[in-house]
Amino acid sequence: MNAPVDLLRLLALPVLGWAAVRDRRTRRVANRTWLPLVVLSGALLAWEAWTIWHGGFAAARRLFVVRVAVSVGVIAPLGYLFWWLGAFGGADAKALAAICLCFPTVPSYLLPATPPIALPIASTSGAFAVTILTNAALVGAVYPLALAARNALAGRVRRAMAIGRPIAWSEVPRTHGRLLGRANSLDMGLDLDALRMYLAWRDASLAELRAAPTEARDPESLPAEPRAPGDGRIDVATDGGRQATNELADPWGAAAFCDDVGNAYGASPAGLRAALDELTTTETVWVSPGIPFLVPLFVGLCLALVYGDLLYAAMAVLGVI
Repeated sequence: MNAPVDLLRLLALPVLGWAAVRDRRTRRVANRTWLPLVVLSGALLAWEAWTIWHGGFAAARRLFVVRVAVSVGVIAPLGYLFWWLGAFGGADAKALAAICLCFPTVPSYLLPATPPIALPIASTSGAFAVTILTNAALVGAVYPLALAARNALAGRVRRAMAIGRPIAWSEVPRTHGRLLGRANSLDMGLDLDALRMYLAWRDASLAELRAAPTEARDPESLPAEPRAPGDGRIDVATDGGRQATNELADPWGAAAFCDDVGNAYGASPAGLRAALDELTTTETVWVSPGIPFLVPLFVGLCLALVYGDLLYAAMAVLGVI
């Protein structure tokens, strides 16, 4: 136990908590958020290493090296692998790396009580980052279960009930997530950030497209001057539009948008056209809200610091271990 180091590690909690709130509201966390955590974590890790090397036994040194190697060398790169595969956002991967660097070993705290209460209360994995990650996965699993229960109680029993919910078309521009494909009878889904980029690009609202869908499908209705599409975030207003180059073969100007913007969250001309056809003709659509992983990650960290390993406790209750 290194009490000063463990106490200073708690300084990361307000930053991570703010990032989780920001991620839930906007799905955006600035890169500069992580620099203070990296500096703090690196300094504390060096302090702990110096303390163990100059005052610990050989076994303690070996255990420290193994735990740091698993946390920083395995779990942190795993976050970037998930990001590369599309399972994580960039902020999720950076947050996991920062947490792995900040909490590479199991912290310990004594609460003033009679008798004193030691935290974490229950057992944890030797590599504390593993405990945090498994806690986050268990916390995140609650969301689809709650979503399925909510849909079931409303009588919406279908294949997408655990990953999506129906919303009115008017809510779409203010909603994070993804327009589902099969649940909306589409061949493919569409990231709603890409939709907001398209609306900004052509300087039009979804309500305006619905008011005159036939005219809006005609590429000649696009503004002549190009405008910045932004990045699709909800909290920043952007606008835009551009003249299509092939008017007859490009309904909605979808190909012109994709050519002009480039990678808009994986949107394709065909997928964008199908989504616009659906959004301008139906009253409700199914969307997958998605889970901002920073939220369960932060909750999983707090649970690990106070309680310990939820998976280990569950397995103990079931008699597996």
